[in-house]
Amino acid sequence: MRIARFSIDGNVAFGAVEGEGPDGLVLDIIKGIPYTDFELSGTKVPLSKVRLLPPVLPNKVVAIGRNYAEHARELGNEVPEVPITFFKPTTSVIGPGDAIQYPSFSDELHHEAELAVVIGRMCREVPRERVKDVVFGYTCANDVTARDVQKREKQWARAKGFDTSCPLGPWVETDLDPADVTIQCTVNGEQRQLGRTSDMIRSIEDLVVHITEAMTLLPGDVILTGTPAGVGPLNVGDEVAVTIEGIGTLTNKVIKRG
Repeated sequence: MRIARFSIDGNVAFGAVEGEGPDGLVLDIIKGIPYTDFELSGTKVPLSKVRLLPPVLPNKVVAIGRNYAEHARELGNEVPEVPITFFKPTTSVIGPGDAIQYPSFSDELHHEAELAVVIGRMCREVPRERVKDVVFGYTCANDVTARDVQKREKQWARAKGFDTSCPLGPWVETDLDPADVTIQCTVNGEQRQLGRTSDMIRSIEDLVVHITEAMTLLPGDVILTGTPAGVGPLNVGDEVAVTIEGIGTLTNKVIKRG
């Protein structure tokens, strides 16, 4: 099931996305929130009549660095012995169609297409065999990075945590086997990244176990699982799209920070 978060007439709600094709999609509004057992209201609105929002409002976004060997090599880095983890704040999260604001303190902005894991229940110290029980679903993400800032600062907080640096969407797909799906990124229609999740160094199970050894994850929290090779520059005016097989496409435009 595809679960979207949207606004219409000033109201925010979740809905199940039904239908196919850009003109045939409708939202069946969900009663309450989708992380627990929920009911569909039967009230349906065309997707074209709503504004899609970030599919979740995470308490935290936990991101993984250098989880694809070719990406690590393209930036001159070694594959890490343990997962590199960092945070992106909630203020970095934007939704489909929202603008990525080019930060004033950077001259080298890069796209990083990623599969995002959405957590569905509060969890800590999750055993490997229970990981599927705590995952709500999956969505597309773009770990937008100020590469020059990342290179010169030891911490990645500013380089990867600035406002609008974490586009998520367009919705959460709850019925997906994430082990081997295609991840693609285009800029102005030109393909930049093309990889498969089967190339990840550490699996989603590995990452959830590793992260929850240290911290509690809450419903709606997001894990970014790393990016395949092919990262590259974004400029003001560019339209960047992340497409993941079985989920959909997340599109954002880069604007000058005002």
